[in-house]
Amino acid sequence: MPSAASALADARRIVVKIGSALLIQGQARGVARDWLAALAVDIAALRAPGRQVIVVSSGAVALGRGRLGATGKGLDDKQAAAAVGQSLLMHAWEDALAPHGLIAAQLLLTRDDTERRRRWLNARATVEALLGHGVVPVVNENDTVATEEIRYGDNDRLAARAAQLARADLLVLLSDIDGLYTADPRRDPAARHLPWVESLGPDILAMAGGANAGSGVGTGGMATKLAAAQIARSAGCATVIASGLTPHPLQAVVEGARATLISAPSGPMQAYKQWIAGSLAPAGTLVLDAGAAQALTGGKSLLPSGVIEIRGAFDKGDCVRLTGPDGASLGVGLAAYPAEDMARIRGRRSDEIEAILGYRGPAAVVHRDDMVLEVG
Repeated sequence: MPSAASALADARRIVVKIGSALLIQGQARGVARDWLAALAVDIAALRAPGRQVIVVSSGAVALGRGRLGATGKGLDDKQAAAAVGQSLLMHAWEDALAPHGLIAAQLLLTRDDTERRRRWLNARATVEALLGHGVVPVVNENDTVATEEIRYGDNDRLAARAAQLARADLLVLLSDIDGLYTADPRRDPAARHLPWVESLGPDILAMAGGANAGSGVGTGGMATKLAAAQIARSAGCATVIASGLTPHPLQAVVEGARATLISAPSGPMQAYKQWIAGSLAPAGTLVLDAGAAQALTGGKSLLPSGVIEIRGAFDKGDCVRLTGPDGASLGVGLAAYPAEDMARIRGRRSDEIEAILGYRGPAAVVHRDDMVLEVG
C-alpha cells in the first residue's frame, strides 16, 4: 500500500502549505520562530538530494494585525493588515532559510493568476526561473489587492493551484491533525484514521469536518483540504495531509509518522497534456514546414523558423492547432506569443526575436511541454 512516507521520498517537486494556526503563536500574534527554524531544517533536507520545494505560507494578515493592534474584520482592514504583515512574514522565512544557504523569494498571487491562461503562463515561467536558480518560492495570496470576487478564499486551495501551476508531484498540507479520519476524532473517539485514500468519492468527502475554530487564525479545515486534494489530483499531483504540531513535521512524515496520502491517477505532465488536448478549443492554426513537422515528432519544441503561416486571432497562452505543409493536423499546443507577434517572427531564427519584437521572449513559439501531438 502506498504511504505518505514513500510519496514524500519519491517526489521531485513538492509544495508545502503552512497555515496560520501553525505559524502564528501567542496573544501577540508573532511568528513561531523555533518551529519555523525546525521546518527550515526539514526543507533543506528534502532539497539535498536534488528535490525542489515550493512553500505556500499563510500568516501575513495575522502578523499585520498583531503589529497594528487592529481588530477590524472588513476587507479594507484585512488588506491593510496584509500590507504590513507580508514583509514580516518574508523576513521570518528569510531568517529561517538563510542558515541553510537557501534564498526565499516572495510570490504573491490572486485567483486570476492561476485561472487566466496568459497570467498563468507568466506565473509558471517565474516559478520555473526561481526553481532553476535554486530559490525557495514562498507563495501567498495577494491580500492587499484581492477582492472577495477574485480571492482563493483559503490557502489550501491556493496551495493546490500552486501545485498545479508548478506541475508538482506532491502537495503537503500541514495541519493541526495528522490526516483524514472517518469522523472528527476530537468529537468521535471511534473515528478511524485513513492512511491512504485512492479516490475522493462522496463517501470520503462526507468525512470532512468544519474549519479550525480553536486557533482563531485559520480559515480552513478538513473540507478545504479535501477540496484542495481534488484540484491537485486533477493535475496529477498526490496530496499528503499531516500534522504540523511536531517540531520537524516533514522529517516526521519521512520517518513514518501517521499521515494521510491521497493518490493521483496520473503524473503531473500527463494530466497537464490531457488538459491541453481535451479541455481547450484551438483559437488559431500554425502551419509548419516539413522540417519543423518532423522535428516535433522527434520530441522537439516548435521554433519560429519552422512556421510558414499564421491563421486566426489568438493571444499568448491560447491553444493553437499545429499542421504540416499539406494541412494534415499534427496536434495542438499553447502559443508562447500572440498571433500578431507570431506573424512578425515566423520563419526567423530565435536569436532574432528580441530585435524584431523589442523584448526577449521564449526561444520556442510552442514549447514541447505545452504540446500534444496526435498519434497515428
